[in-house]
Amino acid sequence: MSQNEYVELHCVTHRKHYGYEKEKESHKAHERSKKAKTMIGLKAKPYHTQHHTPQGVMPAYLLDREELSRAKVLSNMIKQKRKEKAGKWEVPLPKVRAQGETEVLKVIRTGKREKKAWKRMVTKVCFGSDGFMRKPPKYETFIRPMGLRLKNAHVTHPELKATICLFGVIMKGTVTEVNMSELGLVTQGGKVMWGKYAQVTHNAVNDGCINAVLLT
Repeated sequence: MSQNEYVELHCVTHRKHYGYEKEKESHKAHERSKKAKTMIGLKAKPYHTQHHTPQGVMPAYLLDREELSRAKVLSNMIKQKRKEKAGKWEVPLPKVRAQGETEVLKVIRTGKREKKAWKRMVTKVCFGSDGFMRKPPKYETFIRPMGLRLKNAHVTHPELKATICLFGVIMKGTVTEVNMSELGLVTQGGKVMWGKYAQVTHNAVNDGCINAVLLT
């Protein structure tokens, strides 16, 4: 123990007596009382306002508003609506484990001594468009390997029993929006359907392609 830590040393060697913390807490009230009686001037004014203002009092300009409980009710309502919206689709894989940052991104160490660790390599399949170009290595924060950059997804329609090659990070359970125009499906208004949601049904990293099922 260093030379200046004599208080800590005393506590270690002699220990604090039984009920020390309780006594200290009960004595604080007397200290506050003494301080309030003896304090005068500019220091006393904020001290008294601090101790005499009731806790949780709402300012006058906020009195017309309702309590925070109303905000909580609204928050819960929004969460419930989101759940209902999410439950609207019959998803082939309902329960999928969330992927953490450590699983999706691998730290790449750079520099002569490999001390710099600002680069990340994506370890899951991700979408790479036709015009995709890598940045210069000096400025590339996220590296998307060539083998994990895919352009198309093989989407199966459960009713038509047809699989078509249609088209972030794409994993098992990921819901993606795909171009539906090639199927020739139309809406009730007679317009061609372009975008529709599909869920990836396998680990694309292992197979080198993306298989997905349309959400109907």
